[in-house]
Amino acid sequence: MEWRAPPVCQTGLGNRSSRCLLRPLGPQKQVGFNADEAHNIVKECVDGVLGGEDYNQNNINQWTASIVEQSLTHLVKLGKAYKYIVTCAVVQRSAYGFHTASSCFWDTTSDGTCTVRWENRTMNCIVNVFAIAIVL
Repeated sequence: MEWRAPPVCQTGLGNRSSRCLLRPLGPQKQVGFNADEAHNIVKECVDGVLGGEDYNQNNINQWTASIVEQSLTHLVKLGKAYKYIVTCAVVQRSAYGFHTASSCFWDTTSDGTCTVRWENRTMNCIVNVFAIAIVL
């Protein structure tokens, strides 16, 4: 198999490291995180756990654990070279709303994130997926 270097080698900003990957010639796989694919996976997991339920404080720990574990399991089954971080928050619906934010310092050409917002008449759920490419 013939190998070639990517068009640009990258130098790390803070740690003075650099990385250049050799990639095989031939059909190229999609580069970068597929947020739509992750969104669909997570939405199915949230629907499966919370669908048809009303807010119950006694079930929150079980629900959030199930959502993150199922989401992570399905993401890993995709077989892509990523490390995943999945977070989940479930809150009772109120007139005060629910606000969240995140920020990442990473390679935007390969790493990515997606946020799934889910709600019913009694609760809101926010799931964040952070995907960090594994570079070998």
